[in-house]
Amino acid sequence: MKTWFRLLLILLLPLTAGSCEKPDPRTPLVVQRIFGDCRAHVPKGQPPRLNPNGECEIVTSLLDRFEAENPDIRLTVNTVAWPGYDQLSAQFAAEDAPDLVTMHMVVIPDYQKHHLLMPLGEGLAREGITPDQFTPVSRRAVTLDGDIYGLPFDSWTQLFHINMNLFAKAGLVRNGRPVLPRNAAELLVQVRQFRQRTGKPYFVQSTVNERAAFARNLYTYLLAQDEVIFPDPKHIRLNTPHAREIVGLFKQLYDENLTTRDQDYATATAAFVNGQGGVYIVGTWMIGAFDAEADTPGRPLYKGYTVMPYPQLFGSRPAAFVDGHAWVMPVKTRTPAETEAAFRLLKFLKTHEAEWTRSGHLSSLAAVISDPAYQAQPHRSDLTSITAYGQGLPGDVQKQFAIQEIVSEEMNAAIVGIKPIDRALSDAETRINDMLTNLS
Repeated sequence: MKTWFRLLLILLLPLTAGSCEKPDPRTPLVVQRIFGDCRAHVPKGQPPRLNPNGECEIVTSLLDRFEAENPDIRLTVNTVAWPGYDQLSAQFAAEDAPDLVTMHMVVIPDYQKHHLLMPLGEGLAREGITPDQFTPVSRRAVTLDGDIYGLPFDSWTQLFHINMNLFAKAGLVRNGRPVLPRNAAELLVQVRQFRQRTGKPYFVQSTVNERAAFARNLYTYLLAQDEVIFPDPKHIRLNTPHAREIVGLFKQLYDENLTTRDQDYATATAAFVNGQGGVYIVGTWMIGAFDAEADTPGRPLYKGYTVMPYPQLFGSRPAAFVDGHAWVMPVKTRTPAETEAAFRLLKFLKTHEAEWTRSGHLSSLAAVISDPAYQAQPHRSDLTSITAYGQGLPGDVQKQFAIQEIVSEEMNAAIVGIKPIDRALSDAETRINDMLTNLS
């Protein structure tokens, strides 16, 4: 009997000990982000051991700092695979949404239209954050139905990343600056000259499994010509003379072997870093990494890298298709303390946005853009005008990620010769309009 009694006590001990634990008094806050997992070389409380200007490294360090400075908050960070929206949708379905999420601005309408995001205007105003503090392009992107549905964290766009060493060999450098074309005809002259003098393609492009780059090229040069891409939120217009001309130019570059072929994102990035082409069309997020290459003796980009906005090949004004990252707040039941903790983190992220933009992204804050210290950073004086003239698609157009995938897929089919250009654009129109008109 005594043996059984002792055994019962042993079995009950863990339960008894657990029941004596005090509940955590800290306010819980769950943040969900993309940008990769780099904890292995970002120790808490220490600077990154590698790539201090990388997206992952910066956002990890910022969230660590917030946690250290706010010991009354129990911060949980979910790092999800890019872009993270399948997981977020599943969390909404399970009624287990996080408190704050990084979201591409073009995706905000998908969730806002279904009443899944909190309007943030009043809460941000209590923290001293008002829409007039944002750049024009960021303010437009997060404003829907007269309210703010995200705290902008940056603006990004595709750019011409340039190997100046190869440009010099091709005779396309003047007074230390790259010579860029002023129209499509001049582009063809320069890219042929580049190929003849360097033996390499002018363009490096990611074309395999590419879900967005072709669409962004098309959007940019349609916007430069004031083309109305969406006559209404349910219909796109693509099979136009301007669109056919733009796609025709990229097809000609492909046909004349003036661009890389059959490369995915990783391969194209490696090709540019290793000096296999003159201009890599990719986004702002690569500036920090390419600057590091340009500072490394012996590398092909050493002392030979710069980055510029798209040259004005079509139309009468500069243009850029711009997206950005924002912090959004999913609709869920929160205590006043949990809401306060979320807005405290939003204020912290706004205060430290200039650090985030070391990655290469453009600031979403007018005060940062005009700050001489920001302008003095590499390349910023050439790029910040994009935050004024850059444009996104209309804010009431849903499924913009899916749309750009369809556009890129059909453009690729036209460029590599699978379909005639007008058929590819017509097919893109049909597929997108069918999708939009059948949205719930």
